[in-house]
Amino acid sequence: MGYKTYTCQIARNCGGCEWLAVPYPIQLRRKQEQVESLIGTMAKKDGAPVEPIRGMDEPVHYRHKAATPFAHARGGRVRCGFYAAGTHRIVPCNECLVEDPRARRILNAVARVAERLHIPPYDEDRGTGVLRHAVVRCGWKTDAVLLTLVSRVPELRDERRVVAELRAACPEVASIVLNVNDRRTNAILGRRSRALFGPGVMHDELLGCRFEIGPTSFYQTNPAQTEVLYELALEGLGDATTALDAYCGTGTIGICAAARTDGLRITGVEQVSGAVACAERNARANGVADRCRFVAADATSWMAHAGGGEHFDVVIMDPPRAGSTPEFLTGATALAPQSIVYVSCNVVTQARDLEVLRERGYRLARVTPVDMFPHTKHVECVATLTRK
Repeated sequence: MGYKTYTCQIARNCGGCEWLAVPYPIQLRRKQEQVESLIGTMAKKDGAPVEPIRGMDEPVHYRHKAATPFAHARGGRVRCGFYAAGTHRIVPCNECLVEDPRARRILNAVARVAERLHIPPYDEDRGTGVLRHAVVRCGWKTDAVLLTLVSRVPELRDERRVVAELRAACPEVASIVLNVNDRRTNAILGRRSRALFGPGVMHDELLGCRFEIGPTSFYQTNPAQTEVLYELALEGLGDATTALDAYCGTGTIGICAAARTDGLRITGVEQVSGAVACAERNARANGVADRCRFVAADATSWMAHAGGGEHFDVVIMDPPRAGSTPEFLTGATALAPQSIVYVSCNVVTQARDLEVLRERGYRLARVTPVDMFPHTKHVECVATLTRK
């Protein structure tokens, strides 16, 4: 049986799509095997074999967030593109197979505007220059486009002209933000942002809910598969009337759950205060603010203290790649929720945490892998546990 294959002129130099030469069905099979090797044994013991992975029908142009670094090139040119794998050597790119088609054209236009206006790119060795990165977010269910310029300095020379040139080159951009990162770091974004043009945020939709996205907001890169991921998480809620949404970010999972289920009350916990403020705005925008409250706190600390006095039918957890902590897992099981829904972007740490939850009185009821990043080795997974 022949498989459709995808090609990219810079794939070998870029290294971002490490499995691009692997037929997509084989990619899915490998990811399925990875999840089964890590979680399959405990899932079978609990009577819940790993379900087939949820892949994409057409695994291209799925990334709705893209970025580029900038560097000096000969003749006053500004180089942009991708860092080659394991280096800080920039590989130029005119179009990317996995990005929204608008994104790379906008990022390249920023480099051309910087050349014309003599905005010097950042020199990471010397710590000099101005323009470090550009990040573009493109709406999935909306036409919104947000462009963020990352600068070493708090102001650009002749900002009005910069905005005018960018708007002329990229008329689809609805908002332009200047983010200031003056640290000697590999992190792209700094802590301070201000709008140069437009509202400084954009909006997109997931499962019928509308969400605000700012320059530093966490929002899934592949919204099509995010809906698949969230549907699986919501199915794990059952007939719950109260739910804790831990590591909630801007409230996307909890708000979708509240909008889907009348009477469901959500408590979201997130340590980034700006994300909490955004979550509150999102809850109001979707008409569920009366049933959603958000707390600015470290999930582990909150669970160990304030969370201990509350009851939740379900705990939803979507931790970072490092997974959760023993303290949080202990606190979550001490609440004795009927179910725990664990959404993970790292099956290795998820498997470690699932063992702890099973030891503390829970059994796996469902395990479903989701392919969020085709042509890479990454796989996401939703596991639903119920109290024994």
